[in-house]
Amino acid sequence: MSTGHASADAEAAARLLAFGMRPKLVPGRDVVYADLVRRYGEDSAFKQLTHAVAAGLGLMVLEVNAQAGAVLAATDESVFEIKMDSYARQSKIRERRDTEKVLHGLIHLATAALGYPRPDDLANDTYIGRVSVEQVDGVVREACRILDERAAANTDPLADAPELEQAWRAYARRPATAATKDGRLAPDTTRGMVTRALRFLAEQGFLVAVSSEQGGTYRTTPRYQVQVRELAADAAFDELLALGVVAVPGDGSTLRASATDTL
Repeated sequence: MSTGHASADAEAAARLLAFGMRPKLVPGRDVVYADLVRRYGEDSAFKQLTHAVAAGLGLMVLEVNAQAGAVLAATDESVFEIKMDSYARQSKIRERRDTEKVLHGLIHLATAALGYPRPDDLANDTYIGRVSVEQVDGVVREACRILDERAAANTDPLADAPELEQAWRAYARRPATAATKDGRLAPDTTRGMVTRALRFLAEQGFLVAVSSEQGGTYRTTPRYQVQVRELAADAAFDELLALGVVAVPGDGSTLRASATDTL
């Protein structure tokens, strides 16, 4: 391969990654983006080059397809990594830093579980989930109640996870709603925290706002589905489902994870 061709290929790979870092852009809205996505799927050498360029930038390529585009994730210590530390510091919460991180983590975990409550939902590329501020707050509060009951009965001691215990107690103590002097939802309430989390996910191209019902309702995107598939490998995701607090649409029941549920 000539130097000129190699340089052009590297530039094309970098451009594909640049498109992927514009979270609300999808291939269907840009011809160049669509061509690069197609080339990625058809040209194995270009695919390998794209992964190599991404690795050099501290990125991982999770998926590239016509629906989601290039879905990327930052590696540890990457300049593109959004750390939960900094995300939590931007909030108005005045809990201990470790507790703040877990509080926000619980909210994002509940959002993912509500968006894709069944293994089949994650596997189905055409599935579109819906989440609302009230739903997410309700799921986290119910999870906190169950964990509190377990701790009281000493059936699930958390000696190895003090941050989690502090977080659920902090969440349960915090009011769901309260208004500021100008009538807005106070940001340090639990629904204020959830509202911020869902807006953040929308800014990242993972959710799309559809209405103001239930405190704000959003639909999931193919980009979010790819990210949640990665998250589903985390034990915390399975543990939240195992609490049985995530309602499965259409059957009035809740999803309980078992050994046969492979997410």
